[in-house]
Amino acid sequence: MTFKAEYIWIDGTQPTAKLRSKTKIIAGEPAGLDALPIWGFDGSSTNQAEGHSSDRVLKPVFTCPDPIRGGDDVLVLCEVLNIDFTPHESNTRAALTEVAEKFAAQEPIFGIEQEYTFFQDGYPLGFPKGGFPAPQGGYYCGVGADEIFGREIVEAHLENCLAAGLAISGINAEVMPGQWEFQVGPVSPLEVSDHLWVARWLLYRTAEDFGVAATLDPKPVKGDWNGAGAHTNFSTKAMREGYDAIITAAEALGEGSKPLDHVKNYGAGIDDRLTGLHETAPWNEYSYGVSNRGASVRIPWQVEKDGKGYIEDRRPNANVDPYVVTRLLVDTCCSALEKAGQI
Repeated sequence: MTFKAEYIWIDGTQPTAKLRSKTKIIAGEPAGLDALPIWGFDGSSTNQAEGHSSDRVLKPVFTCPDPIRGGDDVLVLCEVLNIDFTPHESNTRAALTEVAEKFAAQEPIFGIEQEYTFFQDGYPLGFPKGGFPAPQGGYYCGVGADEIFGREIVEAHLENCLAAGLAISGINAEVMPGQWEFQVGPVSPLEVSDHLWVARWLLYRTAEDFGVAATLDPKPVKGDWNGAGAHTNFSTKAMREGYDAIITAAEALGEGSKPLDHVKNYGAGIDDRLTGLHETAPWNEYSYGVSNRGASVRIPWQVEKDGKGYIEDRRPNANVDPYVVTRLLVDTCCSALEKAGQI
C-alpha cells in the first residue's frame, strides 16, 4: 500500500515569499507526523540556494488530510533547513517557535482574518474588462450575481479547509468585487500560522481548478478601493481576564521604535495600503481606540463593555508572514505584560 504526501514549503522569494509543493509517494499507511521522512529540493530554483550548493532539506512540521486527493493522502507543511539541519535563513517558523515557548505560560492565542482577491485574465473577478464596476459598498457581505463573484470557489475552499481539519472559523465577501476573506483561529501562535499557510495553499490550489488566480496583493486595485489585509486578533490569559492588560498591550505596541519595528515586517507594499484612508491608519502613525477601524489597533466595543477580551492589530497586510506577525505581537505584548506583572 502507498499514499501520496504533498510536501509544502515557503520559499525564499523577496519581498514576498511564495508557496511551493511537490508530491512524495510513501509506502505503507499514514502514521502521523513523526513517521513522515525528511525530503529535499533544489534551493537554487526557489531563491534559497546557489547552484553550486543547492540542496535544501524539508522537515515535516504539520500534517493533515489532503482534501483535494482524498483517501489516505496527506498534506505536509515543512520547515526549510540547511543540510546541517540548522534553520535556513528563510525559515521564519524557527524564530516563532523560540518566542512562543518563552511566553507559553501567558497562553497567547490568535485569530487572523485573511483577505484576498480573485483575478482572471488580468482583471479582478467581477470587473468589466477595460472599465470599473460600481463603487465599493454593496459588495461587502453581499448576495446576488450582480455583486458577488467567485462564491463557488470560496465555498469549495471552505469545504477543503474543513475536510483538512484546519481551524477555519468563517468566510465573508469583502468590499471590492472578487475580494473575499476567511478567518483562522483562535488558536496558538504556531497553530494559527501553520493552518494559515496550508489554507493559503488550498486557496491557490482550489482556485486553480476554476481557472482563477488568488492574490494576497495588499492593494490589488489602485484608487478608491480598500486594500487587502490580514487583521490579527490577539490575546493572552491576562487580557482575557481583565481590561488593564488590554491597555498594557495596546500601549506597548506604540512605545519607542515598536510601531516601525512591526510595520516594516507586516508585508511588502504596506505604505500603499496604510494611507489613513479606506479604514486604515497611516503606516507611520500609531494609534489605538475602541471600535475605531481607522486606528492601528482596535479594541472591540464588546471588549470595553466586558472589561476583558482581545485587541485587533489592523496593520498587517494580506501578504504578511503569519510566523513573523505572531512572533512580533507575542514578543512585544507578552514582554510588556510580564514587566507589568499582568500574567
